Amino acid sequence: MKRLDLIIPHERLEEVNEILHKHKVGGMSFYDIKGRGRAKREPVAVGRGVMRYVPEFGFRTKIEVLVADSMAKPIIDDILKNISTGSASDGKIFVYDVAEAYDIGSKETGDEAL
Repeated sequence: MKRLDLIIPHERLEEVNEILHKHKVGGMSFYDIKGRGRAKREPVAVGRGVMRYVPEFGFRTKIEVLVADSMAKPIIDDILKNISTGSASDGKIFVYDVAEAYDIGSKETGDEAL
């Protein structure tokens, strides 16, 4: 099993969700995060637009999903093909090995727990 962590712009969440549905991924978790990366930060207007500053941290969405080993590469390829614009602000994908998984309700283990 693999765990995919995707850090993407908020605007791309629906596109990634559609890709995961297309690959029949059963579930995912996502949440809003703040962070700093290589992307160029744009000035933000504050007050009544008379003052501007460049924020230190940007807002992104982090998606966590568990998939079978055989599904990881096709999902990653599909996301890279459809989401990438060539910009440093497109995000990141991190892949981790998962030793075991258990479904608490059905007591299934491994890939069946997904």
